[in-house]
Amino acid sequence: MSRGHHSRSEPVDGLLLLNKPAGLTSNQALQKVKRLLGAKKAGHTGSLDPAATGMLPLCFGEATKVCAFLLNADKTYRVTARLGTATDTGDATGAEIGSATVPELSAGQWDAILQGFLGESLQIPPMYSALKKDGRRLYELARKGETVEREPRSIRIDEIELLEAAGLRLVFRVRCSKGTYIRSLVEDIAKVAGTLAHTAGLHRENVADFRAEDMLDLSRAEADAADGPEPLRERLLPPDTALAALPEVQLDAIQATRFRDGQTVPSGHNESDGLARVYGGDQEFLGVGEFSTNGMLRPRRVFRLTEGHP
Repeated sequence: MSRGHHSRSEPVDGLLLLNKPAGLTSNQALQKVKRLLGAKKAGHTGSLDPAATGMLPLCFGEATKVCAFLLNADKTYRVTARLGTATDTGDATGAEIGSATVPELSAGQWDAILQGFLGESLQIPPMYSALKKDGRRLYELARKGETVEREPRSIRIDEIELLEAAGLRLVFRVRCSKGTYIRSLVEDIAKVAGTLAHTAGLHRENVADFRAEDMLDLSRAEADAADGPEPLRERLLPPDTALAALPEVQLDAIQATRFRDGQTVPSGHNESDGLARVYGGDQEFLGVGEFSTNGMLRPRRVFRLTEGHP
């Protein structure tokens, strides 16, 4: 294939689970893979800080329609905290703004502190975040040395597991709700322990029900696409992979046509609310439906996949 293949944008439908390297913003990573695939339309879900690594679901073509459903997904992180030092950004990229002695706590004592964060709580987002205040990103204000009042946000910690506690290093795994800022969590954990800390390393292991082993390194993606986009396109996951947690509804040919045309159809289920994955003949993925009264199913997102999609 000619060297000009990367400039041709074509309809490409599917998901790629990128193991984002450190040093790239989520959007920079997305644009690199979009070019490698020669895709027309792309989006990502659940941004990672530039310093963070790990699972970043990238959506292409019709699969961009699942981005909204992934935004609410739970996420699992492996976190390395550096105890005794606080930075202005809350991570290792920032300038040191404070230091404190670190108490000598046993693994059991650290574990007890971590378990105290289980469940729902209110968290104040960090200044170095992409949230907006009066139309401006907080990190833009923070870079100018400004600090503004931030509204506490409701978060949920489902699991938190101590992996290592040695000297100034604390390592733990956490499964949490959307909107949880790990940098703020690390600072709050240190506060309970009577010291300071910042996030020295952050790796996202999972988003929703995706498997960590399905992640692809950027270097591997570049190698796959060295002579053309086809080998990389073959690695794309079907869009409905992102919706595995939803119940499945099968429609006959007439119902499938009506669903595609935006009409409400019988679901064959008793649910009166919630979402479902909807399929036609030969397990063709039609889209996302919403259960309504009397066992009916209303189209929420209709997918029109191109031939040869994953």
